[in-house]
Amino acid sequence: ANSEFVKNRIKSCYNRESVVIHPPCSVDDFEFKESKEDFYLVISALTPYKRIDLAVEACNRLRKKLIVIGSGSEESRLKEIAGPTVTILGQQPFHILVDHYSRAKAFLFPGLEDFGITPLEAMASGTPVIAFGEGGALETVVQDETGIFFDKQNVERFCSAIEKFESLTFDPVICRRRASEFRPEIFRSKIKGFLTQSYPSIL
Repeated sequence: ANSEFVKNRIKSCYNRESVVIHPPCSVDDFEFKESKEDFYLVISALTPYKRIDLAVEACNRLRKKLIVIGSGSEESRLKEIAGPTVTILGQQPFHILVDHYSRAKAFLFPGLEDFGITPLEAMASGTPVIAFGEGGALETVVQDETGIFFDKQNVERFCSAIEKFESLTFDPVICRRRASEFRPEIFRSKIKGFLTQSYPSIL
């Protein structure tokens, strides 16, 4: 399984045990910066379950600058509800993602995901995360060290989390260090160890 969250679902649905090996984050593909600019960032497929509307509406209400990168079925609706502080850039090349990850003051992650690689990509860039506190984000983001969580998927709780975030200080070095725990070489080592132990005849 790619997370404890999925492991629990496998147990619930199939009554089978599984081993968790988290997916890798290519940390070295991302630019680390300690100095941040005054905007929040979303990078995501713009589909309903991602709940990007919560990020847009929260930043509308708080008059915070938000940049959204991505495309999908929700793009037109998000552009319609976006206020003057919200910019929807649509699909962008990878180097634009890298640039925005490194400059954002925080990455917003309002959806419920099995794992979720984008919070790790943000942390690899030295950028903390404000995430919904369920699913895979609980296994990557460290409360009050590399980000904070909100406990209900509504605008009020998201706004409260953003306001709390702005009262705190996060160390970009700690964010990067956390992302480094998911480097590809660690993933490969865990996969090899699992196969060696479980299926020695194929190696």
